[in-house]
Amino acid sequence: MGPQRSGSAPFSASRRRPLGSHPVSLPPSPSSPSSSSSSSSSSSSSPVSPPAGGADHGPGGVPDDYLDRRKLRRGSAGWLLLTGLGVAYVVSGDYSGWNFGLAEGGFGGLAIAMVLMGAMYICMVFALAELSSILPTAGGGYGFARRALGPWGGFLTGTAILIEYVLAPAAISIFIGDYVESLGLFGLESGWPVYLACFVVFIGIHLWGVGEALRFSFVVTGIAVAALIVFALGALPSFDASSLDDIPVDVSAFGANSWLPMGLLGIWAAFPFGMWFFLGVEGVPLAAEETRNPAGTLPKAIRWSMGILVVLAVVTFFAAAGARGSAAVQDAGNPLVEALQPDGEATALSRIVNYAGLAGLVASFFSLIYAGSRQLFALSRAGYLPKFLSLTSRRKAPYLGLLVPGAIGFALAAGTGNGARMLNVAVFGATISYALMSLSHIVLRRREPELPRPYRTPGGVLTSSVALVLACAALVATFLVDVTAAFIALAVYVVAVAYFGLYSRRHLVAKAPEEEFAALAAAEAELSRD
Repeated sequence: MGPQRSGSAPFSASRRRPLGSHPVSLPPSPSSPSSSSSSSSSSSSSPVSPPAGGADHGPGGVPDDYLDRRKLRRGSAGWLLLTGLGVAYVVSGDYSGWNFGLAEGGFGGLAIAMVLMGAMYICMVFALAELSSILPTAGGGYGFARRALGPWGGFLTGTAILIEYVLAPAAISIFIGDYVESLGLFGLESGWPVYLACFVVFIGIHLWGVGEALRFSFVVTGIAVAALIVFALGALPSFDASSLDDIPVDVSAFGANSWLPMGLLGIWAAFPFGMWFFLGVEGVPLAAEETRNPAGTLPKAIRWSMGILVVLAVVTFFAAAGARGSAAVQDAGNPLVEALQPDGEATALSRIVNYAGLAGLVASFFSLIYAGSRQLFALSRAGYLPKFLSLTSRRKAPYLGLLVPGAIGFALAAGTGNGARMLNVAVFGATISYALMSLSHIVLRRREPELPRPYRTPGGVLTSSVALVLACAALVATFLVDVTAAFIALAVYVVAVAYFGLYSRRHLVAKAPEEEFAALAAAEAELSRD
């Protein structure tokens, strides 16, 4: 999944044991002796205060059963299901959307953009693998930034991630409706009944339980990936390298040629579409609290997911553009199907790929709902957002964290029908989170070099620095694609920042795992200076 052009087709050394010698993976029970002793030591043995403005803890704070009412189901996923989750976030983007980058930069421009954005994601994924082994909680990027950059950094990162994972499913529900209509399924037309069915059915599966949800996602993703392989094999006989650069050249563009028909600036304009092949894979750490052995499982799953996505990106890109030509697929809502229909007539293979495209959209829609609910759960549990949003059901599902974003997503889909713009807003939020998560890795490496790390990023801060620079470049590139979407995202950010600055930063929950981890780190640092 990824951006679309607006209006286009859908589709320390200290006196105690060093903090981090065992990664935090479970929120402590507020009624347990270890929890109370940990809480008291962090608040009384050190003058370090909780987050800015004070946090709800101790007498008069949150109830004793606060965390008991906000528990996820432990140990529901191993590395294989999480690898499938990482691929599911992204797989719909292989079926449509990336091809609009051909119109922005031509084959060469999109190819360079894909390589650079792929490098950004690879570097960021390695950094996230290290961070998730240190702090494997449902907060994901928010938890990493909270530890490195403080409450404001944590909130800004978490909000950016939430923008991505709430708006993207809304957009994809519209694309699912378009696919249902184009395939003539059940005689339905794209519209609010289809969008409502998507949210009701798939949120219902999530409410049933995370294990069932991840297994469903794994199966649907497997179908979509298998169809991509079938597509590539079917397109191979028609591959013609000379058709890759058949887009007319804009002779007025600086540096323009047949491979870069829109000139050098076209490479930058294609950045958001190069992201399309990988956007969402960073959501794997959000499953930390529902994972077996998260410190070991998460880094492995993130790396495997990224490896699979790189292979799928290269195969899909070259097969589609080479089979029919870049010019023919640059504006297609369903480029893979277009590549298999040189005469415009449907074939058995094109029909299979068309149905698989629907499976890919379902996989991404379903997994993004999961990611959004876990990020909302973590931010709410820590008090950054209204606390009732993190309540969990008897089946340990954050039911309000699923229902509230789902209601917002459905309202946006039914009210606007503009999936392209919503995805562009989501991409803007994603690039901000990438920059802040990469910066978090750099800060923790510099400030806490002795922090035990079960997994270490190859290349260290050089790797995360590359991700940071490329993320900033991608952020600026979003303005080249859809200025309106970028300003909408900024407006949402302003409202969220006002809420945090005026209210929620004074009501943070100290015993939420991400907040407790950061407070203990501050206490350790204070003791090491004594």
